[in-house]
Amino acid sequence: MSTQALPSGPGPARRTVVAAVGGAGLAAALAACGDSDKSGDAANSSGDGGTGGTGGTAGAAGAVGGGVLAKTADIPQGGGKVFPDQGVVVTQPTAGTFKAFSATCTHQGCTVKDVVGGTINCPCHGSKYDAATGKVTGGPAPRPLPAKTIKVEGDAIKLA
Repeated sequence: MSTQALPSGPGPARRTVVAAVGGAGLAAALAACGDSDKSGDAANSSGDGGTGGTGGTAGAAGAVGGGVLAKTADIPQGGGKVFPDQGVVVTQPTAGTFKAFSATCTHQGCTVKDVVGGTINCPCHGSKYDAATGKVTGGPAPRPLPAKTIKVEGDAIKLA
């Protein structure tokens, strides 16, 4: 048998290639499982809770205490509306009763998506919260949604 030397070229060594591929796979896995405060925001940008429109006057003024967040007519009875920019979800569990909670899921910090049938829903891992109390009703969330303070003045809902 003859022995022949393998050609060595200017390409990367096998160890370098294996290390790079392994590092890229690890980075992808960590990114997929990581804790992010912005998870799911692109999917949640409408946040209209199925009301069929954007409604309200949320904007720069709504981000500061006292600014008008929405009109009472924008919040459906038995439902609610998510305001991702302000980090709040406003619900109307019964006629004329408005509640507000943090829009950040207590499981991994995703923004909740909508309020349907008296339940605030997180799209990331399926956590569900009672729209009247913010208490966890399903999913992996460990704590209720913290309450936020709002004021209803006439037909305007304002962050306090």
